Formats: sequence, C-alpha cells, structure tokens
Amino acid sequence: MSKGIGSGGKSHGCCHSYGSPETPARRRLRGRGTGLPLFVPARALAGEGRPGPNDRIGVGYIGVGRRGNQLMNLPPEGRIVAVADVDRRRAEEVATRRQCRSYTDYRKMLEATDVDAVVVATPDHWHALPSIHACQAGKDVYCEKPLALTIREGQAMVQAARKYGRVFQTGTQRRSMRYHRFGCELVRNGLAGPIHTVLVMNYPSPWEATFAGQPVPEGLDWDAWCGQTEPVPYHPDIFIQRSNPGWISLRPYSGGEMTGTGAHGFDQIQWALGTDETGPVEIWAEGGKLKPAVYTEPESRARGDRLMSEGYRVRMRYANGVTIRLEPGEPAAGGTFIGPEGKIRIGNNTVSSNPEQIARTTPEELRIRLPVSDNHLQNWFDCIKSRQRPVADVEIGHRSAILCHLGNIVRWVGRPLRWDPEREIFPGDDQANALLERPMRPPYQLPETI
Repeated sequence: MSKGIGSGGKSHGCCHSYGSPETPARRRLRGRGTGLPLFVPARALAGEGRPGPNDRIGVGYIGVGRRGNQLMNLPPEGRIVAVADVDRRRAEEVATRRQCRSYTDYRKMLEATDVDAVVVATPDHWHALPSIHACQAGKDVYCEKPLALTIREGQAMVQAARKYGRVFQTGTQRRSMRYHRFGCELVRNGLAGPIHTVLVMNYPSPWEATFAGQPVPEGLDWDAWCGQTEPVPYHPDIFIQRSNPGWISLRPYSGGEMTGTGAHGFDQIQWALGTDETGPVEIWAEGGKLKPAVYTEPESRARGDRLMSEGYRVRMRYANGVTIRLEPGEPAAGGTFIGPEGKIRIGNNTVSSNPEQIARTTPEELRIRLPVSDNHLQNWFDCIKSRQRPVADVEIGHRSAILCHLGNIVRWVGRPLRWDPEREIFPGDDQANALLERPMRPPYQLPETI
C-alpha cells in the first residue's frame, strides 16, 4: 500500500440537487401526507457579504453535552439563540457561556420565532422525536449520526423532512472532508477496476447493563432522559456517552459502535459505491446468534468490544454482487475497496492504495466528481439559504444507517437474512421485521400522523 495522503482543506460548502431517478421508496415517502407551503426564514435571505446581527440564522440546540458543544462553531451567518437539555444545570451553564436562552423542554424552544434551525445532538434514542417536531414547527435540522435508533424511526424522519420541506443534514461529516471525498472519487472512477469486495471494521454491537442505582443529580430529569426506553435507575456510567461503558454501548439507547462509528464507515461505502439510493440484499454473520455481554458494574468497554470484534463477523451482498466484509483491523470510518486492478483504502481523512499510483491520481484526471463540501455546518447553512439538499441529506443518512441496523439485526437473529432495499423490509420474515422498530414508552412514541 502507498504511504497515503490526507489533510484538511479550504473551508467552503455548496449544495446540490440530486438528479437520480425516483425510486419506489422515494415515491412512497413523497406520497405520505400533503405538502405544505415552503417556509424560508427571512434571516436566510440576507444579501451578499457578511450578514449583520439581525440577518443571521438563529440556531437552537437540542442536547448540549459533549457533541452539542463541539458543534457550536457556527459559520458567520449563524447565531446561537437558545439551548435545550433535560439537564437544567447543564443547559443554564451553556446558555450563560453562549449568552442565549435555556430550556429544559425542547418543545418550548421550537415555539420561538427567532429559532430558524436546530442542531439535534442528543443520545441516539432521542434523535427521532425532536427532529420530527422541528420539521413540523418549520425549522431546518442538523441531526447527529446515526440518524435514528431504528429503521422505522429513520423512515419517519425522512417523511417529516419531505412533507414539511425542511433542509435536513445528517451529521456524517466525512462527506465534508476532502480526502474522504477524493477516495470515493477514485473508487467511482474505476481506478481499482470494478469493485467486488469492501473491507471495513467489524463494529461491536451493543450490550446490556444492570447497574445499581445512584442518586439523580440535581436538575437532571432522568425520566425524560430515558424517554422512549423503560426507565432504569440512574447511573453516571449510563448517562455519560463513552464512560464505563456509557449509553453509546448499551442496547436501550444505541446500536453500539455498529451505529456509533459504523454510521461513518457504512456511509463512506454507500458514497464510494454510488449506492445512496439502495442497499444490500443479503446479510449473514459468522458465529451464530449473538450473546451480548451483560455489565453489572462499571467496567471498560474492552471486554464487550473484544467479544464481538473477534467473532460474529458480518457480511453483506448487494444485488450487483459487491460484498462487504466486516473484519478486525480494517478502517473504522472508511473502508478498503478491492477490485481487479488494485485496492483503495479510505481511512480517517486519508487515502492510500496498492498500486501506489492510484492514490497519486490528480483531481483533474478524474471524470466523475462528487459534490464539494469541506465544512459540514457551512454546507447546511448554504442549503438553508438555497433550499437545496445538503451533502448528507436525511435520506442519505437513513440509507447509510440502515446498513448499521442490518448488521445488528443479523447478529440478534443468528441466521442469514434477505433484505428488500426498496420496500425496506425482510421479505416474508416476521421475526426480523419485528426488529425494524422497538417498543416506545408513552408519551414518547412517534406521532401517529407526521
């Protein structure tokens, strides 16, 4: 393999409209409900040049933990006007620092007329409902990856964005990184020949935890944090994202690293293969039915990660024969694309190849070029103003997240599965189809009517 290339690029963003043919799935989503008049905030229509304070796009944040704070470096035409979090003290601290309003109920924040758009940076089990409510309130949305906790939730989010004409960016920010884009362009241009195999990290699925409860911190609405899930006693190693083990590794709140990091890796595979409109048709896994680790006291994620990464290796096959193999030691946020003419490896904003000259190809030599975005938030803002679809549109995020969910579901059922990417079901398989969604505790269910 070559030494590889990779670095940051000049920050700019552009939007695009997709010209691919409409699929039955697209028609189905478009046909649900009647369209509403397109709402464009007045602040999004500012003139050229640096906008003044009254012309900037007002952004509200739903969830202001670690990731929410990382997403607060907005483009110049944006301003933070409000934050919402079920942890009152955290919301108030961030609001004081950012000189904006704080809420504990995001629904109240969505009523504010100065909130034009929202960033949803909650735990995974709280992605769908705020995003749908924001669309219904006429707000544009940036939702962190993975798009949704389940396939059914992702479908509802796509439906809401389309029905209410919202600009909806998924937080798979590698679509706005120069060398991820370049690596996908190398694959799309056939530099390795027709791809037959893609290798990617064997992401761990989530596991279970039964911790003894601890006192709920003052100001935290723990029942609301549990949301759609059955409430369990508070414990900091559930509440904190990546602790010991943290909610991102626990099945009630996440799909584990299969969705946490896999949302990046599978998204790169979809982008490089040009399969944003579809998905695999067969899924299977080695090792039989998964028996997840159960944690009874705080412990490093290493035991569960090791159990799952050493076995239960997932395989997927597209209708055109391309096979995805989840293997130890492969890229976590990219993949190795293998064809008869060589290999192209996309890492963390790096590209390498075998033979080396593939990665030395200049952009000018490429016939197929992908939409340019080197700043994910800027791309979202540009599209809020133009009303075009962003580089990681909600439907792209949904399709990529489906691969993550398929990887978990095949481990949970312990047998090969067939998948229909158009209808988004397991044909004739009631057991697997039951895992397209999860029971949701009242009053945190999806709306009956989007």
